Amino acid sequence: MTGQDTEALRLRAVTALTAARERTALLTSCVEDSELTAQHSPLMSPLVWDLAHIGNQEEQWLWRAVAGGEALRPEIDSLYDAFEHPRATRPSLPLLAPAEARAYAADVRGRVLDVLGDTRLEGRPLVDAGFAFGMIAQHEQQHDETMLITHQLRKGPAALSAPPPPAAHSSGPVAGEVLVPGGPFTMGTSDEPWALDNERPAHTRIVPAFFVDTVPVTNGAYQAFMADGGYREERWWRPEGWAQIREHAIEAPLFWRHDGGRWLRRRFGVTEPVPADEPVLHVSWYEADAYARWAGRRLPTEAEWEKAARHDPAAGRSRRYPWGDADPEPVHANLGQRHLGPAPAGSYPEGASPLGVRQLIGDVWEWTASDFLPYPGFRAFPYKEYSEVFFGPAHKVLRGGSFAVDPVACRGTFRNWDLPVRRQIFSGFRTARDAEPV
Repeated sequence: MTGQDTEALRLRAVTALTAARERTALLTSCVEDSELTAQHSPLMSPLVWDLAHIGNQEEQWLWRAVAGGEALRPEIDSLYDAFEHPRATRPSLPLLAPAEARAYAADVRGRVLDVLGDTRLEGRPLVDAGFAFGMIAQHEQQHDETMLITHQLRKGPAALSAPPPPAAHSSGPVAGEVLVPGGPFTMGTSDEPWALDNERPAHTRIVPAFFVDTVPVTNGAYQAFMADGGYREERWWRPEGWAQIREHAIEAPLFWRHDGGRWLRRRFGVTEPVPADEPVLHVSWYEADAYARWAGRRLPTEAEWEKAARHDPAAGRSRRYPWGDADPEPVHANLGQRHLGPAPAGSYPEGASPLGVRQLIGDVWEWTASDFLPYPGFRAFPYKEYSEVFFGPAHKVLRGGSFAVDPVACRGTFRNWDLPVRRQIFSGFRTARDAEPV
């Protein structure tokens, strides 16, 4: 690696870490300390736990493991171990107070930036191409998205604001679905420097031809399912999903309510009419699956989703992103919390895939039909708890990222996963169907 390459990597690492910390500061400074220590939902941690957890992970991986520094606060490691303490129990722990959590995270960050200039970014798997720094930047941004979910769940007036997404524009009508030709494609990656273990290694998948929605399913389309008795007809639901619907009396996406003959939603403290042209948000896997069955379609598999997003038939290769290999720009996708919701369906034509599929990156996480499983040749790195312990049928894969995802934690190979009952996450979906045999 040349000196110029090393300096470019260091700049990339500093930029990513700084952007993440600025976002963390925004999410934790816009409310009073009492809001930081409160638990706004048993599904989520108090915001102050996320704040100190971010600092603790950075200390463990960048200060201790990479720089070889002495532990700064070893006594708090167990408090901020996500596997040791479920979210619902975290308010009862002796957590750092907001001021102390901020000071701790700032102390760790200062030490990390001091040593980054002297750290060799090669020679060890943990630091090759700056991997550990990218991993921690992605970790912080993932917790920023988690904190944004907590902001959506909190009661009271709005604490965050952002301009609306740009209006959808197009040179012509957008087709309802796109044919993805059958055949092999390269799934996953072996050469994306900051890709996480579950994205690796690159391997060949053979996917039969299928049709996929050009855009995510919209609120208007989903309301047609609701109006047709979708939540009252057991035949559309998996048994576990139907049990959830009945037990919790669910009749609409989370945060929706019916009032005066129209549907309203609460979004970050603001109540507003549900816009028909936006991708539907805050639906579980079971709801997405039921809609697809009602529509005579199905959810795409994870391999189908990635082929639709990355495969370039003309070049015979897989791209980093639908639009190409260049990093995301605002014209490509709705990412990074620039807006506080998805853009209208059909937006971002510059971000379309080679086949013309739109909004595959950003706006809403998209549920797929697939369980979260390892790729052939998977190797856990740098710790099993990031991915390996979640593999199996309990978790379903989501792809594409949402408006709340930062570009550093979003790419064509990035894999997210969650329990199929989850609705508080920024999740939507698109549907697919088999192509007719020739």
